Amino acid sequence: MGHSQAARAASRERVLQVTARRIREEGLTRPGVADLMKEAGLTHGGFYKHFTSRDDLITQAAALALEEGSAKMERAARTNEQAPRTGLIDSYLAKQHRDAPGTGCALVTLGAAAGRGDQGLKEAYERQVRTYLDLIAGLDDGSEGARAEAMLTLSALVGAMLMARAVADPALSDQLLTTVADRLKQRQSHDSAPAA
Repeated sequence: MGHSQAARAASRERVLQVTARRIREEGLTRPGVADLMKEAGLTHGGFYKHFTSRDDLITQAAALALEEGSAKMERAARTNEQAPRTGLIDSYLAKQHRDAPGTGCALVTLGAAAGRGDQGLKEAYERQVRTYLDLIAGLDDGSEGARAEAMLTLSALVGAMLMARAVADPALSDQLLTTVADRLKQRQSHDSAPAA
């Protein structure tokens, strides 16, 4: 790849990264092209060298935002080697995750938009849901029961984080995170307890 092609690819990647962060923070409708290009250190006029339209950029950035979560979820599961699901729960429902939506899980911020979005966004969202379900079920034995528990766990994680970010009362926000985390971990310890 020549220097100009490499520079163009690097510029395009910067715009995608900036946009992925901003849509996690603000949703799909807020960031304007001029602001995104400026934040990426580029001029508004260069936008069409990289993307066919704002919708094209948003769709690609949303897919990137969703994909970036996989590595974070895998790292979270490795924070507690004895109980990987506990590590995942604790990392996901942490106050730091709540307070940093720009680097957080895009399932939370893009759920409603994906539900109303085009087929490409729905497919990207579904891919990420399936990836997370596989990861969570794989922390157990991967059986049908583990898959059902993974669905419950993922739904509780995403729902708790969404509500914790949305409520005005900081105490309720903290309580949503800690209560859901505690209940999910209790379910896990109950499910993994040996039969008498």
